[in-house]
Amino acid sequence: MVTLFLVLSLLTVLSALCVVFTRNLIYSVLSLIVCFFAIAGHYVLLKASFLAVIQVIVYAGAIMVLFLFMLMLMNLNKKAEASKPFSLKVVAVGVCLLVLVALVSIVFLSAPRVCFAPLAPVSGSVSALGPLLFNEYAIPFELTSILFLSAVAGVVMIGSYGKKAKKQ
Repeated sequence: MVTLFLVLSLLTVLSALCVVFTRNLIYSVLSLIVCFFAIAGHYVLLKASFLAVIQVIVYAGAIMVLFLFMLMLMNLNKKAEASKPFSLKVVAVGVCLLVLVALVSIVFLSAPRVCFAPLAPVSGSVSALGPLLFNEYAIPFELTSILFLSAVAGVVMIGSYGKKAKKQ
């Protein structure tokens, strides 16, 4: 079990680094899909099968397909991309490091001030989460479906805009 956790953790970190450092956007998106599958593997190890299935269906399936469609419809290439000066890259790395130091210091130096009551343990199975999802969280569930529908409509609009511009 520990070995599988370490392998999944290594795969998650390596694929996340590939997302950040890969220059080709398609390879970056594919690395993000691998990262999502590795996170789903972590959910399986935690015995949260429902979250693992949702991770694969929603993120690795639907969201990443939308990302791939968006990238393909935008038709990005090296000639259209403006070159950034080296000084701007150095400043960006410096700002990122400052933010990282600030976040790490906040996490390690702050003490929890609010004591929360422990939650009742909930099983990660579908039979336990189904009634909770459709009874107590029905409105957020429906709002999420509207969000996905608007994302699909946005992708269709981006795609049709490019076709109209080429006709004129």
